[in-house]
Amino acid sequence: MSHYFHTPAGQAARHHVQAIIWGRELHLISAPGVFSARRLDTGTQVLFRATAPPTVDCRRVLDLGCGFGPIAIALATHCPWAQVDAIDVNDLALQLTRENAQLHGVADRVRTARPELLPANAEYDEIWSNPPIRIGKQALHELLLTWLPRLRPGGVAWLVVGKNLGADSLQRWLDEQGWPTTRVASAKGFRVLRVTRSTSVVVDNVAE
Repeated sequence: MSHYFHTPAGQAARHHVQAIIWGRELHLISAPGVFSARRLDTGTQVLFRATAPPTVDCRRVLDLGCGFGPIAIALATHCPWAQVDAIDVNDLALQLTRENAQLHGVADRVRTARPELLPANAEYDEIWSNPPIRIGKQALHELLLTWLPRLRPGGVAWLVVGKNLGADSLQRWLDEQGWPTTRVASAKGFRVLRVTRSTSVVVDNVAE
């Protein structure tokens, strides 16, 4: 497992990352020890270019694996009506996301937490993620089956996954698990997947 999954928080040397997301320029704080610390990674760029910000009926959003916070901050700045939960297992990533939320004036609407510390009853209208594919297929499947059921009926998850890292097989697997998945874009070796929750998803072998 890569080192950035367990980097402790602290006074790591900060630097700035500039990114244009949904037509708005963001200046983000980053530091060594988090995923793609020096720039907005290609997969997340593809995700943003293939999507639009959530609409006003989307009130609760989850950034699954937030890194230094580009997805969470973009969601909060473009959707002033939305509350964003940003989770990661890397404490430094959580600290940087908090700093970026304060820098962009959205700290009151961005909650950062380790996954196990979120309320068990938290539900979301949308989930956004550039998931940690390199943790392995089984761990990734467990991760998605933990968090996709947090979607409210009719909710949507937006995922970006490298084609050479199994995006197409992941799409098939999600469909087989009862999560209808559509490829909405393909660029620079990445697939953008839209996963929807129907009202008949089976969770723990019990139809809802």
